[in-house]
Amino acid sequence: MGDVTQRPGRQSTAVLAGPSCAHSGQICPTVAPARSTRDYAAAGDLLRALAAPVRIAIVLELRGSPCCVHDLVDALAVPQPLVSQHLRVLKAAGVVRGERRGREVVYSLVDDHLAHIVVDAVAHAEEQSRACELTIPHSSGARETDERQRGGLVSSAANASGEEGP
Repeated sequence: MGDVTQRPGRQSTAVLAGPSCAHSGQICPTVAPARSTRDYAAAGDLLRALAAPVRIAIVLELRGSPCCVHDLVDALAVPQPLVSQHLRVLKAAGVVRGERRGREVVYSLVDDHLAHIVVDAVAHAEEQSRACELTIPHSSGARETDERQRGGLVSSAANASGEEGP
């Protein structure tokens, strides 16, 4: 990272982006970590709410556009009660909001920053997976079994993040 500068009137710091950052040569919108344990606890709660494959896939789907439950069921190929249960967790954590439209509830992300967290986490996991594939040979049978066990969520999440499937 580059030089750290104090923003006037704020406790957080702005960072002058280094050459590897997309904001190279500019003040990067990245802020220094929170300074209170309350903020750390809230961040931990948020990350726990995002820490399930179905919830990650839901966030990636909602990143594209607001959806009803049946749209998410179709896109993710998981049962409706499971989607509803995960939506309740995401809603309680303040990740999604629901707006009633007639008989349906349309869900959308509360904040685009949450989608960035998920997209970055998925991209990091894909990078780690590719690095492991280069260093640890897989038997083709074990890999196929692993991909089948993960089911439709792998391709749905990848497609929603703009990546091609495996």
